[in-house]
Formats: sequence, C-alpha cells, structure tokens
Amino acid sequence: MQTDVMCGRFAIFSQPPAVTRRLGLPDSENGWAARYNVTPGTWIPGVYHPDDEAGRCLGQLWWGYRPHWATGKAPEPINAKVEGVAGSRYFRGAFARHRCLVPADGWYEWRATDTGKQPHFITRHDGELLWLAGIWSERPDGKPGCAILTEPARGAAAEVHDRMPLVLDDDSLDPWLDADLTDRETIRNVIRHVQADAMTHWPVSPRVNRPSNDDPTLIERVPTDSTGA
Repeated sequence: MQTDVMCGRFAIFSQPPAVTRRLGLPDSENGWAARYNVTPGTWIPGVYHPDDEAGRCLGQLWWGYRPHWATGKAPEPINAKVEGVAGSRYFRGAFARHRCLVPADGWYEWRATDTGKQPHFITRHDGELLWLAGIWSERPDGKPGCAILTEPARGAAAEVHDRMPLVLDDDSLDPWLDADLTDRETIRNVIRHVQADAMTHWPVSPRVNRPSNDDPTLIERVPTDSTGA
C-alpha cells in the first residue's frame, strides 16, 4: 500500500457558496467555522457521491481512510500516493467508484533548515480555492472517511517538500466526481493538475505545530527566523 506522511495540515476558511457555485450544487443554508489548522482525525468538508443518493453532495468526511471491509489492525491513512492508488487493493475500489474533492484555501508543509523545520503556507497566487483530489470509503462505523491523494511536488511547492496534494484544475472537477467514470486509464487521461506556476508559499509561525492553535494569524508571513509557541 502506498501512503504518505505529508499534507497533514490545511486551512479552509472559504464558505460553502465558493464550493456550491463552482460545482452546481444546491446552496447550503449553513456555513462552517473557518479553520486555519485542520488536522487528521477530524471532520472536513468534502464533495462526494454517496451510494444511496442520486447525485453528488457537499458534506462532511472523516479525514482518515479505512474501508468497511478492513479488519484487525488495518491502517487508517490520511494520504495515498497517486502513483499506486489505482492498483492498490486497499485503494483501487475507491479510486474507481468513490472519488471526492476536498476544498482548501492552502496547506502547510515544513522545510528543513539548519535550525530545524520551518512551516510554510502553500496556496494559489490568485487566492482561488484549491480542489484537492481524494478518495473515500464507508468506514466500519458506517460513516464516510477519506484520504487526500499526493503527487511529486511541482513549482513553488517543490521548494518546500518533495510531495504535494494532487490539486485539480477546474476542468477536471466534474470528471473526477463522475461516478460512471471507472476505468483508470480513462480517468488518468482526462484529469489534469493545476499549473505549477499557479502556486506560491511563504514562511509562517511555528504556532501551527500545535493543533490547538487555530486562528487567522497562522497563515500570515513571518521572518524565517521567527519563533513562537
């Protein structure tokens, strides 16, 4: 099984209309609390196609993938490498039939320096929403859980880490969510990641290291020698 240990924190402060308008979904009457330090093992916004419903929906997914048929000490990954997801027994059913999108305003990654690891916030130059490709499955408790796909880092993201989330371009969103599109080669041929030059990053406070810290200052640029707790 191919998993990753990156893309373990992200931010989502854009509200549901930014998601529903782009994907042609019904307007949501309820917003969600802005989150600047989203961690694994929590409920996150996601767009997916439940098996018992006619179409896609904007709902909540548990960030931790563990299919209902998994037994014993089966893993609960938060990421899956795009290079192997279609062929992995653990992931291939979800890749074929249970793909999802995780909206995000940016994600955090840590760059190794001589004085330790410096967190960076990675986002789009234009401030537009990021669409992170994911897969989901019904968990043993009957709730939907997901993993975010990752690929080799490109552009500005490669300056911070060697991998990054698979961020889809706008034209790929509908085919990625198409439950009738199941052939892996066809999926690969119609899906495109966002252009590498669309991304930027800057150093942020190490306060983001603590999951309990969750406020807008976490995404603010700081000097690279900044310290905090």
